[in-house]
Amino acid sequence: MNYKINEQGFYGDFGGAFIPEMLYHNVNELKENYLQIIESDDFQEEFKDLLKEYVGRPTPLYFAKRLSEKYNTNVFLKREDLNHTGAHKINNTIGQILLAKRMNKKRIIAETGAGQHGVATATVCALMNLKCIIYMGEIDIKRQAPNVARMKMLGAEVRPATSGSKTLKDATNEAIRDWIANPEDTYYLIGSVVGPHPYPDMVARFQSIISEEMKSQLMAKTGRDYPDKIIACVGGGSNAAGAFYHYIDNEKVELIAVEADGLGIETDKTAATTQVGTEGIIHGSKTLLMQNSEGQITEPHSISAGLDYPGVGPLHAHLFKSGRGTFIGATDKEALTAAYQLTKLEGIIPALESSHALAALDKIECNSTENIVINLSGRGDKDMETYIRMMQ
Repeated sequence: MNYKINEQGFYGDFGGAFIPEMLYHNVNELKENYLQIIESDDFQEEFKDLLKEYVGRPTPLYFAKRLSEKYNTNVFLKREDLNHTGAHKINNTIGQILLAKRMNKKRIIAETGAGQHGVATATVCALMNLKCIIYMGEIDIKRQAPNVARMKMLGAEVRPATSGSKTLKDATNEAIRDWIANPEDTYYLIGSVVGPHPYPDMVARFQSIISEEMKSQLMAKTGRDYPDKIIACVGGGSNAAGAFYHYIDNEKVELIAVEADGLGIETDKTAATTQVGTEGIIHGSKTLLMQNSEGQITEPHSISAGLDYPGVGPLHAHLFKSGRGTFIGATDKEALTAAYQLTKLEGIIPALESSHALAALDKIECNSTENIVINLSGRGDKDMETYIRMMQ
């Protein structure tokens, strides 16, 4: 089984570029240039230098002693929460901003749900002195106020998406409309492994630094460069793509993706795409998505704004359909319980997205000889309001 993307931009049955004619120029320009640029020596040198000196990589692979004792296994946390801006998102925005500059784009647009991608985009735009416009759902603007303030402080303009569910899906729609209207000077900096080819492949490549570091860190800590299991949360799925990337062809490693069950997959308040979704096209890519019998996208729900997306990246759709990935879900309540547990056992407050990955420990079989890596994709600062409200 081949898990890599092909020349047409497909992972198995999923991917491609299903776009209106008005977007063809934008997407084709990117497709024709991205590999040549990002594989060049000067790009890689600047990219890796910024990851080290600006982002603070490599992030630690931390052995969580008390968590390991509780589950009678060996749990390592890949500490993406320690990156500059507090999440894995910065890895991708650094890569794409360097690409945008080499393509002579002067205006950057992006979409954001939880706000972490928006903050990371605003950060690199400030660094590179580029105009930045962030589209964000009106509901997300209210529930992620600290991140909105950070974006504005960094010089970005935050534009609310007021249609539909007023969340990530709608912010993405608005960003695409902007890109169609401004094809020459604008670069669309997508935040996950979603959208038309080449975005899913490109974002996965930038995030693959996560599993690249894991290999050498595991070798140093365990004498083996691969774990038995890797667990990561999946909405669009960029942190999971990065954590899985260098292990996809190693069948000894179980890849566990955790989706947001919300209030439960038996309800209409869920974001568990692989469990309740069907094949279709969303934001230019063929993948699994939540839709009704008429093909209209249905509204997702998750306590975590970053997992509140009605689709999943085509790589993850392929991992699910092929059986290479194990897909499980965690409810809002289970994610909160896992978050409070990590806080009390290890003194680490995780993002609500990452809390879904942590909740998997109660759902999988493991033993004392296994090494499990959980990708701690972000820190919990942005979610404190939710945590405080739920503790009352």
